[in-house]
Amino acid sequence: MSGTGTRRPAHVLVRGCLLLALLAACTEGGTDSPSPTAGTQAPGPIIVASGLDVTGSGGVRQQLIAEWNRQHEDEPALRAQLVELPGGADQQRSQLLGALQSGSAAYDLVNLDVTWIPEFAEAGLIQALPGPDVEDPDVIPEVLSTTRWKSRTYALPFNTDVGLLYYRKDLIEQSGINENRRPTGDWSWRNLYDSIATLGSAQPEGDEPEKGWTTQLAPYEGLTVNVMDAFAAADVQLASADGRYTATPDTLKKGLQEFLTHVDDNRTLRPRALTSNEDATLDDFAQGRVAYMRNWPYAFGALQSRLAPEQYAVVPLPGRSVLGGQNLAVSAASPRSAAARELLAFLTGPRSERCLLDAGFAATRLSSYSSEKTGSPTCWEAVTEALRPGTASGDPAAREGSARIPSERERSEYIGSIRRALEEAVQRPRTPYYGACTRALQSTVHGLLTEESPDLDAAAEQLDEALGEAFAGR
Repeated sequence: MSGTGTRRPAHVLVRGCLLLALLAACTEGGTDSPSPTAGTQAPGPIIVASGLDVTGSGGVRQQLIAEWNRQHEDEPALRAQLVELPGGADQQRSQLLGALQSGSAAYDLVNLDVTWIPEFAEAGLIQALPGPDVEDPDVIPEVLSTTRWKSRTYALPFNTDVGLLYYRKDLIEQSGINENRRPTGDWSWRNLYDSIATLGSAQPEGDEPEKGWTTQLAPYEGLTVNVMDAFAAADVQLASADGRYTATPDTLKKGLQEFLTHVDDNRTLRPRALTSNEDATLDDFAQGRVAYMRNWPYAFGALQSRLAPEQYAVVPLPGRSVLGGQNLAVSAASPRSAAARELLAFLTGPRSERCLLDAGFAATRLSSYSSEKTGSPTCWEAVTEALRPGTASGDPAAREGSARIPSERERSEYIGSIRRALEEAVQRPRTPYYGACTRALQSTVHGLLTEESPDLDAAAEQLDEALGEAFAGR
């Protein structure tokens, strides 16, 4: 078990120092105007509000809360409880905003989408962490930067996310594609297009996939992410780091053209993709309707019960993918802020991050992606056992009927793909008005997808006006 020796890794010492700093700041509130309740400590439980866990009912987030409670079973004031909010991301955001603004729910920790941090910070709904910045060299730098707004840190990264390219090894092999032309971590979008063009060339009619690839094009945040992937490929930025709108009709046209090339009707599973979210594209991929799919890391585990190991694999998405994920922040009105900060440090610590990676989330810490043989932290044994019975104990009989556990090689390739994608990832625009910005983007782009001959000049002008208004908060 790592961490039991006499010499602690540097990132463990950093985390210990950070926890002391967090606890020392409990009485100062953290927001620009300290909350009157921020320094008081009401009885537990510590309430953690979060969206639904993609690892399922009783998933890893719930198991981490259970582990915390086991470690504090004799300390009632430190007991914790997870409250899962229903609905999609937009609904969860509305619920959290309403609850924190009205004070109708006594949430202590809130699990926020990375794009919401500027909005919640600007509104004074979450506490700033001590000092001008919180540094931790073990956290992936671009991931850590999602916790900041106006030179202050308002959260710690809980789990991150990044786009990956999944491919059906069996369908590609049946198409006669040579080994040296199969997906790698260095693939460009042109490599993907060329591969799609050859699919079915060596297969009997009716056996080939319907189209080359699929992705999430329904008018929700998944569409925004795909557009931003394309904008990154075209080196198009919408805003500066401080939320100032910087795009022009010309740069928007360039980005929109790149996006339409990515989702060209000849290679994308349309019209199905136009109404697809992550789960729908996962189903199309598993059913063999496509050979390629853009999806998040959770899909790797979700496919284990539907496809044999020799049927699929994953590499980083071509170009630079967009960061997803959630960050944990202390509510400005938390009546248990000291306890909440202790729980915050636990849930974002090295061993908890390893649990998240093992369960199918993308971990935020570099140490999580290292081999256990090199001193990488291990997941809490009770959490591992709860998620995959028999894994921690090494009892093969206890694992019967459970999802297949990936081989060491498969897992190594999967973890390596996540880390490489994260180190090159880009953020979506950072602004307190992100909700308005993403709605403007989705409205214009989805309209383009349904037009037979889209007018890119008119669309770019329309989008420029809509985004200018949105970034200005109008």
